[in-house]
Parts: sequence; C-alpha cells; structure tokens
Amino acid sequence: MHPGLLLCLIPLLSPPALAGQEGVSSPDPLLIPAFTAYIEPDPDGAKVSEPEGILQWRDTRQRVVWYGRINTPGTLEPSLTLRLPAGERVRLRLTIAGKARTTSITGEDAQPVVAAFQGVTIPSPGCYRIALEGVSRTGETFGDLESLRLSGPAARRAHFSLVERRNAASVHLGYPIARGERVVLFYNEVTARTDPLWSFYMVCGFHRGYFGIQVNSPTERRIIFSVWDSGSEAIDRSRVAEENRVQLLAKGEGVYAGSFGNEGTGGHSHLKYYWKKGQTYRFLLAAKPEGTTTIYTAYFYFPERKAWGLIASFRAPGDGGYLRGLYSFNENFWGSNGQMRRLAEFGNGWIRTEKGGWQELLTARFTHDPHGREQRKDYDAGVRQGRFYLSNGGFLDGTIRYGDTLTRPPTDRPPAGILPPTIR
Repeated sequence: MHPGLLLCLIPLLSPPALAGQEGVSSPDPLLIPAFTAYIEPDPDGAKVSEPEGILQWRDTRQRVVWYGRINTPGTLEPSLTLRLPAGERVRLRLTIAGKARTTSITGEDAQPVVAAFQGVTIPSPGCYRIALEGVSRTGETFGDLESLRLSGPAARRAHFSLVERRNAASVHLGYPIARGERVVLFYNEVTARTDPLWSFYMVCGFHRGYFGIQVNSPTERRIIFSVWDSGSEAIDRSRVAEENRVQLLAKGEGVYAGSFGNEGTGGHSHLKYYWKKGQTYRFLLAAKPEGTTTIYTAYFYFPERKAWGLIASFRAPGDGGYLRGLYSFNENFWGSNGQMRRLAEFGNGWIRTEKGGWQELLTARFTHDPHGREQRKDYDAGVRQGRFYLSNGGFLDGTIRYGDTLTRPPTDRPPAGILPPTIR
C-alpha cells in the first residue's frame, strides 16, 4: 500500500448546507482541529487535548497524523497553525499522497504562527494519511499545534471527522428471532483477525448484557460478561435500590466479579485470559426464568483444555423472561488508536428454545452508533467463508449501509454435542 494513501471507496457525501459543519464534507478551505489527529507510533508520544490541541511533542520519532477522505482530485495546499515561543525555530515535514513538503517557522510573541507548505497534487479520490514530522527545533518542543488547514481545489468536499472523539464507530450485527420464541441458549463463535489495543469483540449480546473478549493492554486480555441492573440509573450503582441490583450467584476459577456504572449499572465479571488472534473461540449464554427474575449464565470453551468453563452466573431482577435482542459488535473503547482496523468474524450462531429445538442464526442486520452517521464512515460488514464479519476503523473502503440485512449459508450442525455437561 502506498505510504501516503489509504484506499477508500466510501460513497461521496451530499454537499453540506453549512461550511465547517462537524464531521461532514466542507468547501475550501477546511479547518481540521489538531485534537482529531493521532500520535504514531506511540499514542502517548505527545499530549492530545481538545481545548489546547497537540502539546508536549518533542520526539522526532513520533508523528502527528490525520486521516480523512479527499473527494476532489487536484492541488491541495496545507498549512498549520501552532503556538511557538518568540524566537524559537522549528523545521517540519508534512507528507501527503507520498509527497513530502518541508518548511521552517519562527515563533512570535503572544500569537499563533502559520506554517505553510508547498501544494501537493491529489491524483484521485480516496482516503489519505497526512503525516507531520518534526525535523529539528531550537526549543523544548515542536510547538503546540492548533489546527491543520486544507485549501485549494482538492479541499472541496473533503471529509474529516472534526469532533474530539477519535474512536472508530461501533458496529453491530443484530440477529432477528421470531416473536414469542422462548430462547434459553445462545451459542456463538468469534475469530479476531486483528487485535489492536482497546478492542472489544462482543460475541453474545442480549437485552440485559453482553459477553465477549477485549484487548486491555499489551499484556492483558479479558473474557468479559456483564448484566445490567433493572431501573433507570445510568451512572452510580450506589443509587440503585437493592431489589433492582443484579446478584452474583457463581463465578469460575480466577474470575473477578464486581459492579460497573457510567453506561447503566450492573454486575460485571471478567477473566484475564490471553486469547489469540486467528483462533476461533466458542461462547454459550444460558437463561433460566424464575418468577420475576432471570438467571443468566455465561460459559467459555477453553481450546487448550478442550473443556467449557464457567465465567459467571447472575440473577437479574425485574425480568422473568428469556433471551431476546441478540447481537454482536466491534467496539474501539479508547480513542488513542481509532485509526487502526478492527476485524472479526462471527459464525455458526445458534439458539435453543425452551422446547429443546435448535435454530441456526442465518441473518443479521447491520447497524452502527451515531459516530458512524457523519464523522466516521470507515466500517464494513458482510459474509466471508460462511460467517459474518464486522470491520471498523482503519479508514478503509466499505459498501455496507445502516440497516442492511446479511445472510450466511447454513451449516446444519447445531452445537448440541459440544455443550457443557450441566447444559446438555
């Protein structure tokens, strides 16, 4: 792949009603806030701040990088606005479409300065990487960056996310089930094809919670299972009445169990487990209604042991129903590396009803969060080798649209023979 160009075939957006509208195509010139950039290769190589821009950029090995779609071929004229102490001098290099442009700028007292670069020819529409390097400096830093300005013919109708959130859009697959079905088991599998930091591949989601795998640090990965409390409290679990709280009934060996807040409240569990990219993992979620409550139990199949293990079992009040609202998703839960692609395959999904019959999940409806509506359109979904896939981030091409329905071929192999002994 060309170092300055990312192939992108995202459909063109309609002409905007207002210049500079957040996250939509804008006419020449386009002002892109510095806080929308990524620091590469180390996300912590400089400080990114919405009110202040890019700060504490000292290391010549770290680049400040913007990604976006340029829809009009022609000349692009870039410039930077930055704050630099009076008399200090920096030399900067900006690379677009494989073409490097270098300029020097001297700081002025009490006002921002503009670093202008020679124009670059954009050969064709696509997603482009705009990388800024610090070549040399006389002061402590390369200055505090405020914004990147794009002008010229190629800036017309360019599309960059202009909001602070740098996460990729979250993308989902919803599995429709017939109305009135009493679903007691939800079986699904996942294969992560990429595994950047702060990825969450959620395999078995339902109306009261979620069950999947995360990348939490360079050395830590987790299997996570959470169930929401009943009631409307969204932030602080201490404000949830005891009778509305999810209750932990059991957990597996080595599993941590506690609570969560800030996105609804509820019971949380996770097991630190270094799952591997390219390995297929099996998940099983069980529901057992008891009066006005339902017991939700999550099992994970450990391939190295060739055995199922309990993650956790929670009693959910204010329920008394069966599994519904089934779904999977990809999430980038921290924004420092939202430019990286997250790709996972979900497949061989099945449900079992109260009567004991198995049904294969052959269709899925694609959706995304509001961030994917205007700001981040680098997502995709489809069917590959008989399995659904979800992709988000990476500033790559995609043809899927919100609400599209996907259909995979049947396997006709229900998981009845591979269930945990307590479930069979």
